[in-house]
Amino acid sequence: MLSKIHTAGLLGINAFHVCCETDIGDGLPGIILIGSLSGEVKEAADRVRTAIKNSNFSFYPRKIVINLSPAEIKKEGCAYDLPIAISILEALGIIKSDILRKSMFVGELSLSGELLPIKGILPIVIFAKDMGFKNIFLPYDNLAEANIVKDIKNIGIKNLKDLIEILNGEKTYTENIPKQNPTIKEYSDFSDVNGQILLKRAVQIAVAGRHNILFIGPAGTGKSMIAQRIPGIMPNMTDEESLEVSKIYSVCGLLNSKEPVLKIRPYRAPHHTVSPQALSGGGRVPKPGEISLAHKGVLFLDELAEFKTNTIEVLRQPMENKTVSISRVNASIDYPADFMLVAATNPCKCGYYPDRTKCNCNEAQVRKYLSRISKPLLDRIDITVETSMIRYDELKGDFNNISSEEIKEYIEKVRQIQLERYKEYGFFYNSEIPPAFINEFCRLKREDDVFLSNLYEMKKMSVRGLHKILKVARTVADFNEHINIEHDDICEAISYRSLEDKYW
Repeated sequence: MLSKIHTAGLLGINAFHVCCETDIGDGLPGIILIGSLSGEVKEAADRVRTAIKNSNFSFYPRKIVINLSPAEIKKEGCAYDLPIAISILEALGIIKSDILRKSMFVGELSLSGELLPIKGILPIVIFAKDMGFKNIFLPYDNLAEANIVKDIKNIGIKNLKDLIEILNGEKTYTENIPKQNPTIKEYSDFSDVNGQILLKRAVQIAVAGRHNILFIGPAGTGKSMIAQRIPGIMPNMTDEESLEVSKIYSVCGLLNSKEPVLKIRPYRAPHHTVSPQALSGGGRVPKPGEISLAHKGVLFLDELAEFKTNTIEVLRQPMENKTVSISRVNASIDYPADFMLVAATNPCKCGYYPDRTKCNCNEAQVRKYLSRISKPLLDRIDITVETSMIRYDELKGDFNNISSEEIKEYIEKVRQIQLERYKEYGFFYNSEIPPAFINEFCRLKREDDVFLSNLYEMKKMSVRGLHKILKVARTVADFNEHINIEHDDICEAISYRSLEDKYW
């Protein structure tokens, strides 16, 4: 008898349809799995056979041929265990149910027949709903995550025996949603930060227009402290953004029943020893890297000059295209990478330049240290701001510093200005203005245009660098509640790129 059961696999952060076909006939007994399978999928034969036996179902040894189509896409992971088991049991006549054709099955089986949770359940359930399936049978431990998706019946199963009885109508499925005790993470508050007025101003401009920013200054001046507070002043994620980010975390297995969906913007801070693959994604079985895990949030690279050059250079393409492209022989995968880069670096190896009472590095050593950060990468950073040592009197007392909530409220207003301005153009932030629209949205007065033209020629700036100044000036103007870019706005934007001349 031939059986066909529907399931799904993962390619990047998206699911694709897989049909599990089983034929039982005469021949040498055994289970033969075909269809471009990885090692863990081929091992399903032994797991499924033992799980069926330990669920108190038995069958005579037969020749069982199982095909997972389409054969041109390689199947990875253990989520095919359950559909393989159901397909075998239907082909044997143990399961007889009309709902098999309109249902999807995913899950890993233990030898005892228990269903184990799998990674990537969220994109699979979304795909099942989009394909028109009425039900999806999945491990109980994945149920909280799956229930984010509406308009499809998510059926959480604890073991194979229960599932067989439910399919055969011998047992009624009782929805038992796992208890959730979500803990909402809160980021540290800006009111804790004394001093560094210029740095805090630059950060607010950067967040308001979603500009990449680099902090440069001596060790212990609050670079990391401020970076950790940036997600707390970013606008709240929309439901669409939350679902998109949650899909990435689901594929990486970073969601659980207590936190089945991400509600706050991600903050990723990989160590400077991170490999290029861990940063960008990839591997034998490709999966998202730190860049994609920071999607719609902040990627903080502390000690940027300590990163290996070939590691930080992988940032260049994602910063422009907002995607990470990974090519393999059998497939090309694109991971989303719409992140705000926040980087920090010391000005020299010892970390105290230009304080000559502590730093003995000469100019050549300083430039050699900072040369690890290439000019093409610097060109993609909109704002560079210098930090300074904080005076003792700035650390003492209550300065009534502005809170993250107050900063966020004002940034939301600036964001609304941008959303209204670009609502018909398909982009949302000043940093995303395409070159074709620069002249339209970053129009300058004649005298400012001449001023910027002279600077462009004198500094031998790149076109990208010029556009970065104009985009930042547009954000500064919005922040200052100017309808058009004023002279002060363009001067402030230029000042945020002046450190390249000083250090590079």
